[in-house]
Amino acid sequence: MPQAIRRRDIIVNASALTIHTTLVAAIKAAGLVDTLKGPGPFTVFAPTDKAFNKLPEGSIETLLKPENKEVLSSLITYHVLAGKASAAQIWQAVQRGNGIAYLKTVNGETLTAVLVENRVKLKDGQGREAEITRLDVNQVNGVIHVIDTVLIP
Repeated sequence: MPQAIRRRDIIVNASALTIHTTLVAAIKAAGLVDTLKGPGPFTVFAPTDKAFNKLPEGSIETLLKPENKEVLSSLITYHVLAGKASAAQIWQAVQRGNGIAYLKTVNGETLTAVLVENRVKLKDGQGREAEITRLDVNQVNGVIHVIDTVLIP
């Protein structure tokens, strides 16, 4: 990875990727840009645009409305951990937990990392499951792991 990309923060890098336009719009609408541009470090499980498109029709538009800022903020921060957790660290935590690890999110809820067919997947409070499709996209203020499903607290 070129040196210039590694020096970017989470927001700058996510904004540069065409697969995260909905996520970036949601971060802006939730008022979380300054937080995720901050020193962190953070671990962000970043849903792709395709992941957002799996939500029921009209969900994205509703979430992006100003009156839903608090709900949107909770949803976004459910995808964020305080601290930098590499894929190897998450894998080790799951191994130590005999196939399961609990990850405390910034919004105070818990994501569950589980071992499924020798791969780590994330489960939310609604029973939805996300696969990590790209690991360890390192940033100056943390790491992004790209996921294929929006997780719901």
